[in-house]
Amino acid sequence: MLTKYPPMGWNSWDCYGTAVTEADVRRNAEYMSVQLKDFGWEYVVVDIQWYQPAAVDHNYQPFSDVTMDKFGRLMPAVNRFPSAAEGAGFKPLADYIHSLGLKFGIHIMRGIPRMAAHRHLPIKSFQAVDGMQYSCDQAADPNSICQWNPDMYGARQDHPAARAYYESIFRLYAEWGVDFVKCDDIAREYPHCRREIELISQACRSCGRDIVLSLSPGPAPVEEAQHLKQYANMWRITDDFWDDWNLLKGMFERAEKWCIHSGPGHWPDADMLPVGALRLCGEETAAGRFTEDEQRTMMTLWCMMRSPLFIGGNLPMNDAFTLEILTNRELLAIERENYCASPLFTSDYAAAWIAPRIDGSGCCVAMFNLSEEEQDMSIDTEEIERQYSSAKELWKGTEAEDPTVLSAKLPPHGCAVWKLSD
Repeated sequence: MLTKYPPMGWNSWDCYGTAVTEADVRRNAEYMSVQLKDFGWEYVVVDIQWYQPAAVDHNYQPFSDVTMDKFGRLMPAVNRFPSAAEGAGFKPLADYIHSLGLKFGIHIMRGIPRMAAHRHLPIKSFQAVDGMQYSCDQAADPNSICQWNPDMYGARQDHPAARAYYESIFRLYAEWGVDFVKCDDIAREYPHCRREIELISQACRSCGRDIVLSLSPGPAPVEEAQHLKQYANMWRITDDFWDDWNLLKGMFERAEKWCIHSGPGHWPDADMLPVGALRLCGEETAAGRFTEDEQRTMMTLWCMMRSPLFIGGNLPMNDAFTLEILTNRELLAIERENYCASPLFTSDYAAAWIAPRIDGSGCCVAMFNLSEEEQDMSIDTEEIERQYSSAKELWKGTEAEDPTVLSAKLPPHGCAVWKLSD
């Protein structure tokens, strides 16, 4: 089964925006292979506009030339990804990522490139739709355009050319050795993108290679949870998440709505972890805005709700604290060893979550101080399930003197999380 557990990896967006290069990707992959792979981190994902030669920052270059092949399929810009020369695409880079024992992913926008439609480029046929030869303009819907990045026309969802185009790009990605595709401008676009999600999913699943399908951005509508679980492996439950306390505090409400839909093969996605060095192509400093306590709270909530985990910062610039929170083995184990996480309570000032262990041997309990003041918090374990013989706090690594009562003095925006065992 694909994604039996929530996927874990790195994505280039938070630190490089549209301007990531092959050298950047290789450096981050090399760091991951040495420092993080042993803890479950494995995907290396090149985010948006890798086909754009002029990309320089987090902004898009609307209506500029993009790199394509003769079938209207986007190709890596060679000035940024030199190993893609002579039509090699991402295969050389994917091969290198695989040689490190990692997996390779890319970002795509839904739809067909405008330039491909305007030039009436043919769609590469695999004789799998109906034996017809279609063109990109037949597949494109000029009335369906992303509001924030106009590189693409949406697909004409009921035309067989749309199916043919999606099949052609996923066959190409399979040839490259892609393991993960993040499809953008689609997760929150219900109901008009429902059929397009199905076309993308079908093309992904029939391409001849196991590829994880991730849908962005959010918030995806919770009433479409069953459809999302059927056609995607993960989907965003929020718009782009950045290092802002108000966004983190708001995630508790989203997590509560979506936690019941987490399970093998399908994972609600709280978005990337903005930790470490961010916004490297902007004028701001590389350091993120979250305090250390806020970063622990974020990591704890993401693990308790079993969200996918994708690091946003530039890995080679990690400081000791960033590496510490990304390699807390017992915290990360919650993603694999626990299930059916749910909130015990949530208020404007505090929250608590519980996640039972799959093998029945215990549970994890997390407490969060959502207020601006220090708080003393406590939970009687007998009230939440039953009493346990031991309780280990996973951030400090200390055993509770009395495992029947979990208590902590939590700083503003801080947390504590215990592993309870029989």
